[in-house]
This record gives sequence, C-alpha cells and structure tokens, in this order.
Amino acid sequence: MPHETRIVASLACLPLLALTAPAVAQTEDGRGEMRTRVIAGPQLSPAWPGAKDLSIGPYIDVSREREGTEFEFEAADESFGAPLLHSGNFAFGPAFGFVGKRTAADVGANLPKVGLTIEAGAFAQANLTPEFRLRVEGRKGLGGHGGWVGEVSADYVARDGDNWLFSIGPRVTLGDGKYQRAYFGVSPAAAAASGLPAYDIDGGVHAVGLTAGYLRQLGPRWGFAAYARYDRVIGDAADSPVVRGFGSRSQPSAGIALSYTFGGSR
Repeated sequence: MPHETRIVASLACLPLLALTAPAVAQTEDGRGEMRTRVIAGPQLSPAWPGAKDLSIGPYIDVSREREGTEFEFEAADESFGAPLLHSGNFAFGPAFGFVGKRTAADVGANLPKVGLTIEAGAFAQANLTPEFRLRVEGRKGLGGHGGWVGEVSADYVARDGDNWLFSIGPRVTLGDGKYQRAYFGVSPAAAAASGLPAYDIDGGVHAVGLTAGYLRQLGPRWGFAAYARYDRVIGDAADSPVVRGFGSRSQPSAGIALSYTFGGSR
C-alpha cells in the first residue's frame, strides 16, 4: 500500500532533519522560524497486496512549515515526497514507495518470489476548495514487481488550524499488467508447481477503498495522530486463485502515533 513506502522514506530523512533544523530555524527573509512536526508510532497493514494476514510496521511522517502558517494537509496513506512545484492550489513532485518481498512461505503456496520493490514516480494534486483535495500518483517498481502502480484519491478535510484535523475520502488503486501478474497472476509453470489453476491478468483497477485520518494537538509540542483505511480487492484481481485460496478481498490498515513539533517560538 502507498503509505508503507512513505514511512520508510520518512525514516531515512529523520537524521538529516534533526541535524539541519536548528541551523535553518531562523529564515533569511525575516518571515519567522520554521517548525518541524514528526509523527511516529505503529501501524498494521496487509503483509502483501491481496494478503489475509496483517504485518506491523512503523507509521512515521515528517512535515515542515513556517511559524504562523498551518501545516499543509497530508493524508496518512499517501506516498512520501515533497512538492517541487507549488503554484496556488496546485502541487507536483516526486513520489516514492516501498513494498516488502513476498515469498512462497508468505503466501502458503509454491509461487514465485516477488522481491523487495522500491517504487519511484510522481504525484500531482489540486485543492479545489479549502476543504476538498484531489490527488493522483504513479510509481514504477525498480526491481521486485517491476510494474507501474497508481492511485487516485479525494479527501474532504475539516480542521481548526493545527489544533485538530479530520479527513476522509475514497481511494482507487490500479496497476499495469506486470504489477497485476506479479501479485495476482499464476503462470503455467507456477500452476504446475503450486497446484493452483493458471491465471492470466491484465492491467486495471484492482482495489477501491476509503481512508479516514485524525490529528489532535495536546499542547504546544505534543499531539497524536490516527488513521484507518479499508480497501476491497475487485475485478480480475478478486477472482485470482491467489486471493481466493490464500488471501482476502478485504484489505484493512490502521495506525496510531504521537506527534512532536519542534522549532518556532513556543
């Protein structure tokens, strides 16, 4: 899932942010100091696309903003990446993801291994109103599944500055033929080894879902964050013998974390 990768990328950025934040806290243009908010905690998510089992991992996010300006909304399940272009209500930039390996032991059938995948691509988003955001992502697998995966999302956002924020919105996840076959297909050779029927699958939408998130400040520095997401595997992916025999169409995720904001005058 998209939020999995973002967590890994955010972890890699934490030491750099910790080292550089004091040096750049006071901006040169006199518009005040920069604040950094770090969110960290555990999350549960599907062990692999289409899995019935959940795995535990870190739920981490890092945001930066000037003092006096509220932190920009970021959904908990979007990929990691900061805007390169930010013009009015439109933003564009890189998107990075990470999907862990899937082995035959993970599935419970003698299927080919899908290796560790680093995903790299881009996102574009637009705030149609202060409360409504649209976002699209596309990422290419480098190694592992080797395919293209994308997501279209919409979020309704209600907030009181940085005091609290609630968001909710639908998700549509899709992949090309290479991605779909890696997780949901069964080649003739894999069918002979596993006993499953051969199953070919083309690209398309493989899941639809809904995500809700909540952030709350408990004081000037500390706060907490939580999110829940539910996806339903649909279409040809739902008919895959891998999903039907060893996985699940239901794909829930959830995370809870503490947040800490440093920098600024408070």
